[in-house]
Formats: sequence, C-alpha cells, structure tokens
Amino acid sequence: MTSPEDRQQQAAVCRLLLYYLNAPIVEGCRLRGVLPAPAAVRIAIHAGDNKEGATFLYEIPHDSIAPYYIPGILRTVLTGTQLYGSSDIGEAMGMTLIHLHPEEITPDPEPVQGQAVTLLRALSDPGDDEDPFLIGFLMLSHEVLRLYVQRPGQPGIIGADICLTGASTALITSLPTLVAEEQYRRPAPDDPHCGFRVDLTGW
Repeated sequence: MTSPEDRQQQAAVCRLLLYYLNAPIVEGCRLRGVLPAPAAVRIAIHAGDNKEGATFLYEIPHDSIAPYYIPGILRTVLTGTQLYGSSDIGEAMGMTLIHLHPEEITPDPEPVQGQAVTLLRALSDPGDDEDPFLIGFLMLSHEVLRLYVQRPGQPGIIGADICLTGASTALITSLPTLVAEEQYRRPAPDDPHCGFRVDLTGW
C-alpha cells in the first residue's frame, strides 16, 4: 500500500469499525479484523459462535464507496442471500475471500445505537482535549440523545437534545452555534447535570 489516499481510506475504515469489536455487526456475526490490501480493504467477519462457524474476508475496493457506507454494506451482505461468481471467491490466510461490488449493494440503514456512536465520535475530536465541547451524553429514549456540551470559554453545561433518526452533518456542524441561541434554551429542573437544555429534536 503506497498511495497516501489508500492509507487514509484504510485508516478511516479501521477507525469506523472499531466499535464492532464490542458489538456484533448483525446477530451471530462479529468483526475479527480490518486488513490492508492493494487498492482495497478486507474486513474479517466471523459467522457463528467462537467454537463453531467460519471467518470470511470481504474485500471492498477503496474507490467504490466512502468508508461511512461500509457497515451498511456489511449488514446487507450478512443478512441477505448473496450470489457470487467464481471470480469473486478466493482464499487468504485460511479464510474464504469474497470480493464485493458495493455499487450493486444497497446499504442497510444504520441502527439507532450505531447512529449515536457515529454522532458522538464526530463530536469527540481528540484534538479538542484541552478545551472539549462534548463532555457527556445520555440516551433519553430509543431515538432521543441528550448531549452534555460546554462552549469553549463559556461557563455552564448545556443539555442538547437531538433526534438520532434525523441527525445530519449540518446539525452536527451547527451544534456549537445552535446551543448558544437563546430561542432554543429551556430550564432543566429535572436534570442536575446541566444548567439548561436546548431542544433540537425538531431541527
């Protein structure tokens, strides 16, 4: 792997899939690894329990899809019946290697918990450790997440409620500005962890 773009893509997929070391991608299927390959990433998935089952390597070309869509592609492949041509099947390190064509696969939507992880990662930039914005979170319901944030240089903690199913990149990017707007602020007498709350569930 010599291309800087390939290394960046590989690193992005690796970071994205770390969450699945603790939780199955789909029922009965767990992440075993993310391996580099020429112009592609290979994702090792173990199907079955630890003693039984088999591990498969799914190869996805770097230029076929953005890293964000890879978990959805894997969910689709692992939960449905897939047909592969003989040229798409191989073997590597004792695992069955399957070359995927993501442009032909509709990604399965991200479950709500996965959406929460994606959003929290986006707001938890390690470069902001000296002056962090996101300092806590709480799932209030299946779809509503409360983010505990503190604006740099400003006193007080704000509880910002967002709806995960409608959360967009625009909302994440605008969050520091939105929590500063008086029109969204409400008292938070039932939550001792913030001075006031901001309802962005309809944003």
